Amino acid sequence: MELLQQVGEFFLQAVPTVILVYFFYFFLKANLFKPLEKVLQERGARTEGARREADACQAQEQEKHRAYHEALKKARAEIYAEQEAARRAALEERAALVRDARNLSNEKVRAAKEVIARDLAAARAQLDRECQVLGVEIAKVILERRPPASLAGKEVQ
Repeated sequence: MELLQQVGEFFLQAVPTVILVYFFYFFLKANLFKPLEKVLQERGARTEGARREADACQAQEQEKHRAYHEALKKARAEIYAEQEAARRAALEERAALVRDARNLSNEKVRAAKEVIARDLAAARAQLDRECQVLGVEIAKVILERRPPASLAGKEVQ
């Protein structure tokens, strides 16, 4: 029984300490933990808001980056198309110059062949005339030529 009495006295002595602990608990809860919890919730909300804003900015930046690359790709394609068109124009111009030069050289060759053909025809005509004249002269020389006396006697015998 004495033990119960000691335990009862111990509890009676502990009651003011328990009351004081509960008082401090409610005081700290009201004046420290609630404002601290409120600040932590605000901080969490701000952090979450900042995180959402950062995600939105990052998504916006990625969209701008994608749009930039698409614009860059489109500009490169346009430049390549312009270069290809310029290259084709240069090739067509070069082909036209080559074609004109070939036509001019073919015309010059044709004209030279015509001149050569006319010169050949004139030379043949002149050779034909000279052949006839030379033939007549050769025939005259042969017919007019008399055999020498020593040869003439041998032929008669």
